[in-house]
Parts: sequence; C-alpha cells; structure tokens
Amino acid sequence: MFNKTMQRLGEERSVIREIFEYANKRKQEIGEKNVFDFSLGNPSAPPPPCVEEEILRLAGVAAAHGYTSAPGAPEVRRAIAQYIRSEFGVPMSEDLVYMTCGAAASLVITLSAILREGDEVLVPVPFFPEYRVFVTQAAGTLVPVSTDAAFHLDLAAIEAAITKKTKIVLLNSPNNPTGAVYEEEEMRALGALLAKKNAERSEPLFLVVDEPYRELCYGDPPVYPMAVYANTVVLYSFSKSLSLAGERIGYVAVSPHCAQAESLFAAICGAARYHGYVCAPSLFQRVAAKCLGASSDIELYRTNRNLLYGALSGMGYSCIVPEGAFYLFVRALEKDAKRFCERAKEHELLLVPSDSFGVEGFVRISYCVPREVVENSIAAFKKLFEAYRRT
Repeated sequence: MFNKTMQRLGEERSVIREIFEYANKRKQEIGEKNVFDFSLGNPSAPPPPCVEEEILRLAGVAAAHGYTSAPGAPEVRRAIAQYIRSEFGVPMSEDLVYMTCGAAASLVITLSAILREGDEVLVPVPFFPEYRVFVTQAAGTLVPVSTDAAFHLDLAAIEAAITKKTKIVLLNSPNNPTGAVYEEEEMRALGALLAKKNAERSEPLFLVVDEPYRELCYGDPPVYPMAVYANTVVLYSFSKSLSLAGERIGYVAVSPHCAQAESLFAAICGAARYHGYVCAPSLFQRVAAKCLGASSDIELYRTNRNLLYGALSGMGYSCIVPEGAFYLFVRALEKDAKRFCERAKEHELLLVPSDSFGVEGFVRISYCVPREVVENSIAAFKKLFEAYRRT
C-alpha cells in the first residue's frame, strides 16, 4: 500500500537517533544528571554573539521571514561568495552558491544532481551512516574504502577502488566519527590522483566534501578542497560552527573551475526543486551571512576532548586523539560493539556502535556536551572497564 523503502526507513531509524530517543526516555525516568548521553552531535557551546544580535535585529523585520529566491537570498549568496574569495582565494561566484536546509539537504541535492543509476560513490571508512541512505536515494552505490591506522586517507586504496563507474569521491573532514582532519599534503596528493584519473575519462570525476566541522579544528584548519582539485563541490553547514544544529542552514558551493559548472549548478537547482528543498530558512540565511567566519568557543570542546581522552586512555581504553570536530572514536572492549554499548547502558553510558559507520569494534563518543557530563561520566567508564576485566 505504501512505498516500502520509505516505510522501512521510518520504522528503522538511524542507530544514533534511536540512542538519542532512549537517552531522552532515561532522563525522564531517572533524572538528566544521572544519564551520560554521548549519542548526538548536538552542540552545547552557546552561539557566538553575532547570532543573537542578528536574530534580535531581524525579529520584527517582515522581509526577513518571507520567501527568498529558490537558491537563497541574493545578498546572502553574494556575501558567501565574497567570503570564499577573500578567505580561500577561490574566484567564487554567487551564481554557484545554493542555500540549503543544512548539510543533509546539501548532500541529497548534490548527489541527486550528479549521480545516475549505477554510478559509484567512494567513501573512506568510517563514515556518517546517512551517507548510505543519501547515495541510495540518488540511485547510486556507496563503495567503502579503507583508511590507514589513524583513519587518514589511503591513496592506494582509493586508486584501486576507482572504476569506470566511479562518479564521486565523498569526503568529510574534520571527520565524523573519528575527528581526523585530512592534512594538506594528503589532500593535494588526492587532488593529483583525481586529476590523473579524470584525464583518462570522458565524463568528469567529482570530489564532494562535506564540511560542517571546518571551524572546529584543534590545530591548523583543513586546506580548502577547491584549492586541490578542479571538479569540487563543497557542502557546508552552520550547524556546528555557530551552534545552530536545529535551525538547518547551510549551502552548496560549486567550484568555478569545475567542468560544466553552470550546468551542474542548474542540476543542483533542479534536484532541490524535485526534493522540495527550495528557499532555505529565510531568517537564518541572513543570520549566517552576518556571522561568516565566526564560531562558537572551541575551547569548550578542547577541554572536554582532553579530559575524556586523558581519562579513558589512562584507564586502558584504546583511542586516537581527535584533530577536529567533537567525537572520540574508541575501540570497544569486545569485538561486538553493539553488545558493548548494551553493557555500557547498564552504567547509563549511551554510546554509538561503529557498525553503521562502516567498521566494526569501535564506539563513537560525542563530547559536545556540558563539561559536567564528561566529568561525572568518568566513574561510569571506569566501572565499565573493570566489569570487562572481571569477565
């Protein structure tokens, strides 16, 4: 009677969302302070002052709440293009910027614009689970590609995975769930590899980079993807940088150096129309335009990272120091990460198993929580570790 694919997606929510809903239920049952919810990447740092200032300034302005042009308000797209030109040295045009309802919408319309049935999308593992859903809805095939021991790019693996069916290499840096930030050297090497493969083809090979965590780096920021490869599309979200996850605002930027850039942008516009993603939230388009380059206080996340990593590694857990974002990727204390997470629940620790991220045996800990949650959870992590030592 109904579309079975859509029904299945509705009935089988993402593991992350399932754990988040379980956390909300447990908080009601035993009190919020007794639940250590590390499930969702929901920023706890307050937005930078420019966000509140612009919201208050526009609150009573009728035009700020009305429809914009389908790709976004012209002045907002113009401001973003100017920011990309000045910050990254790319001759970006406002005519290649499309405002979206966050990174998810950016992914859906970009994949829909580029992919045809049977096309392949290479994604280094581990990766955000919804990538598989988004690629599948665009009639593509997601192809996981191995990474090195620190979860950085394995160029030999990428080269071996590229076939005549490959249409997109999809990256996420800083990475969810590992916190890895791909270095400039490896990105330029990837760009050279893609340029070589692209020259052998009759149709372009695209690099699509999902960048909702760009400003959340604990060292040098990642190189701008358009600087390393011509056929690049950047997907950006203000959800993490401005702590506006629930406001759903971001954009797609097509490199002006991209093959048939105008036609690709037209296809993105068409995909947005097809999926009903025209006219992103009007107020927050304008808020974002006034806060370009700003970010929430990353030192709050750095403190949580250092506290959590130091405590867990000191106990004997195996994990790699995140270079960006706000996730700690930890090896589970048994091969079955799902079962490990169920045992963690006995201590009210709500962690995300790695299976849906494309690898086994790890858990993701989202530490963008108030500091006291991290501090109070350490005793529970210790009890969990000791319980495994006794078995």
